[in-house]
Amino acid sequence: QLVESGGGSVQAGGSLRLSCAASGRIYSSSVMGWFRQAPGKEREFVALIRWNTGRTLYADSVKGRFTVAKDSYNTVTLQLNALDPEDTAIYYCARGSQYSTSPSEYFSWGQGTQVTVAS
Repeated sequence: QLVESGGGSVQAGGSLRLSCAASGRIYSSSVMGWFRQAPGKEREFVALIRWNTGRTLYADSVKGRFTVAKDSYNTVTLQLNALDPEDTAIYYCARGSQYSTSPSEYFSWGQGTQVTVAS
């Protein structure tokens, strides 16, 4: 089970820090991904981290603004800086085993947390 927290409403240019806590240890072979879904749009990849190496990957739209990191043995975070109204969406964390940007490669999902950026 994955539980996200930290969403909220901010002004453009602001920051938020999202957390995703897993029930139990995240296995070293896992890949933890962040995705988002805006109203009327498909779920899209945001960032991922391979748990055992710390290797990360970002969508071009968030590169340089968002940072994914391991916070503890069972928590992954997503730091959102320089937020833009286009970043408004529900943000989901997910657990998979493949280094992939495709949602279909992830088998466990959180319930999501809303991020709203006002202009």
